[in-house]
Amino acid sequence: MTSIEELVARAKAEKASDIHIICGLCPKYRKDGSLENMEDTPVTKEDCVLTAKVLAKTEEAFETLMKTGEIDIGDTISNARCRIHIYKQQGVPSIALRILSEEIPQLPMLGLPLGVLDIPKMHKGIVIVTGETGSGKSTTLAAILDEINHSYKRHIVTLEDPIEYVYKPDLCAINQREIGKDTESFAAGLRASLREDPDVILIGEMRDRETIETAITAAETGHLVFGTLHTGSAADSIDRMVQVFPEAKAQQIRVQLSMVLKAVLTQQLLPKKEGGRVLATEYMIVTDAIKNLIRNGDTPQIANMVATSAEIGGQTMDQSIVMLVRKGMITRETALHYAVNKDFVSRNMN
Repeated sequence: MTSIEELVARAKAEKASDIHIICGLCPKYRKDGSLENMEDTPVTKEDCVLTAKVLAKTEEAFETLMKTGEIDIGDTISNARCRIHIYKQQGVPSIALRILSEEIPQLPMLGLPLGVLDIPKMHKGIVIVTGETGSGKSTTLAAILDEINHSYKRHIVTLEDPIEYVYKPDLCAINQREIGKDTESFAAGLRASLREDPDVILIGEMRDRETIETAITAAETGHLVFGTLHTGSAADSIDRMVQVFPEAKAQQIRVQLSMVLKAVLTQQLLPKKEGGRVLATEYMIVTDAIKNLIRNGDTPQIANMVATSAEIGGQTMDQSIVMLVRKGMITRETALHYAVNKDFVSRNMN
């Protein structure tokens, strides 16, 4: 098998986003959302083990992989910053490698709703960025934090698994902590961060009860907290956060969330007409009316509120998709495939 350095260099040159190395299959990369073969020769078990050892770097890390079944690594390969996940399948290491942008993009260049440009001005509360894996959540958050870095004198603490974008401090003091290396877990790192005098906290993933509870506490005490979830809408994000708590505590969490949640941005990448991908987004700004819906558990009504929030910069995913069709960026078929409400999109595409 070609060396991992050569594979990364080629993938980077061809603007691929991910590389997959799996025993018995040809090495593959993801271009414009689709997997394609990089070579014609299948990868052997020996190739997988050798590549995993090269990426793990230390015998200790490789032993952790073989014992626990997976490890996450952030590294620079062939001058490309990479997020690497090595995992066992049928006893043999497999590799999923994400190639990250070398430069953090400027926030206005991402094609996000105009309301998102106001997020760096916030001083406290919780902002959630949601979407499936590979939808650009990390890139959006990096652009927001970098805008803060160049605009305000604040202390930023990030908790990442692994570290993806490396920031160059400008006006801000920035501490980037990697789970498993610098702190034991998101929850432990978040608890500790409250003693580190932060103004802004980034949580790579709000995946458990303790992390979510501590994030709410941090926001209540005057911090600006950013987090990610793997959900498909603002309403789903609120339900997901509430559902990790026992029923007896759910109402209290709804009340607390209604007070500290400031915005939810949902992202997905759609195939463009001319090749490549384009960003579609839902953006919910938490108004007094939405606070009441969160508090009362009426999350199914949130989509209707977001749909009528254009005046303050909000939009639904379907409104975003319709806009992309009208601009000629995606086909009608793509629009209907990714639509939440197909009837709405079908009626408004023309």
